[in-house]
Amino acid sequence: MIKTSVQADDIFKHKTGCLILLCPEKNPAGILKKIDDQLNGVITDAFTAKRFEGKLNQTLLQGVGRAMGADAVLVVGLGKTKDITEEQIRQAAGTAAKLAEKSKFQTLSFYLPGGDAGKVSKSHKGKSGDRVAGALAEGAHLALYHFDNYKSVDEENPVNRIQKIVFLAESKAKVNAMQKAVQQAEILAEAVVDTRNLMHHPSNTATPQFLADAAKKIARLPKVTCKVLEKKDMEKLKMGSLLGVARGSHEPPKFIILEYMGGKKNQAPVVIVGKGVTFDTGGISLKPGANMDEMKYDMSGGAVALGVLQAAAGLKLPVNVVGLVPATENMPGGSAIKPGDILTASSGKTIEVLNTDAEGRLILADALVYAQRYKPRALIDLATLTGAVIMALGHVASAVIGTDPALIKKLIQSGTATGERLWELPLYEEYEKAVKSDIADLKNITGPGVGAGTATAAAFLRAFVEDAPWAHLDIAGTAWTSNEKPYVPKGGSGFGVRLLIDYLKTL
Repeated sequence: MIKTSVQADDIFKHKTGCLILLCPEKNPAGILKKIDDQLNGVITDAFTAKRFEGKLNQTLLQGVGRAMGADAVLVVGLGKTKDITEEQIRQAAGTAAKLAEKSKFQTLSFYLPGGDAGKVSKSHKGKSGDRVAGALAEGAHLALYHFDNYKSVDEENPVNRIQKIVFLAESKAKVNAMQKAVQQAEILAEAVVDTRNLMHHPSNTATPQFLADAAKKIARLPKVTCKVLEKKDMEKLKMGSLLGVARGSHEPPKFIILEYMGGKKNQAPVVIVGKGVTFDTGGISLKPGANMDEMKYDMSGGAVALGVLQAAAGLKLPVNVVGLVPATENMPGGSAIKPGDILTASSGKTIEVLNTDAEGRLILADALVYAQRYKPRALIDLATLTGAVIMALGHVASAVIGTDPALIKKLIQSGTATGERLWELPLYEEYEKAVKSDIADLKNITGPGVGAGTATAAAFLRAFVEDAPWAHLDIAGTAWTSNEKPYVPKGGSGFGVRLLIDYLKTL
């Protein structure tokens, strides 16, 4: 992570490459007005000329000569004051940090305004100023993410990277509280960064064993344990659905069990199940070749499950959380399952496989059955499960479907607070009937004319959930992106880590 610090300093004398200031849609006031006066009204002039109006993520970069200790001032817009939330602050911080880096600065400083920075989230305890500090740190660190593991180093023309971030408090009295908020934001951001890294590694690196090794590293944190079930263990547990998908690959499957026990011993855990298909060819029902390289991201749900456990332990949340990741490749090998084959899940239910590319629900079935042994207070699964969810919601929100309205409501609220938005889809009885098979208990896809691919996939999973409060998150449209966002670069987003940590904080 980038070196950071929180300090109180004279904003006019503070030495930094780029000083970043937040500005809502109104003329400069407070400290911004004082800086504007120091710079002979350049910010006011920009407002007058409508070159800068404080709109969300709008920027104004101004060199300051010798008028201040900083080399330049970067003003970033927050939008209308009444609309300012922590999400707007994260976006503004990310926008500013990326611009500063592209402008060849190596050090940047955020000034933390005193008082309430607008309508920040009321979902958790804590002063709004502290939450602003946390949101700034979160947005900046997530925006400055780079995955350069496989790039050659050009020593003659090195790529510019931010080396240091300073958060300037209004007074020394506020440093300690803001320091804590910044540290917590960094722990969360680091978990998201590690999740993104898992997603970006190519599948010849990020095998099921690679995911298992990553889980074992997380188990070095206090109150975290890891167990990895091998193929023989899955055979004893009769996980025929998961093993059926794994049959076509030379890479042995892994069933990862990561436990963080930060709550009381008798407290029922939240169980998070993440789909861990490290590469998905579609199997015998082979996918088209175009963009198949993106199928390395089909383990995004599993990566998020690991990231949530890492963040929960790092933040020392007073809850018990279990992460389950069924990990395998889906390959068209000589022993691969074929359309028409029937598998038997560990619950005893039989599944007619009509399309081997609907493999995510097959491996999740056995994981959801395994999750029941924890008698979870909540059972949440994440998966890049269906292309249909992209047709419904595009790349701006994930679908949530489940059996517990209170759980779904909390998840939607956490999605809004973190900018990782969810939209509920229904789980009608007709969808459950649509996944019934004529020759087995279930079939893994529905017939022609049914539609509702996301909801019927959830209906299939519902058959393995039993009575636990359950929510299914289909993250196929949000797990990775082709378009850069304020604090989400192209590629793997890590969508779900911050959302679920926010949810865990509400318990």
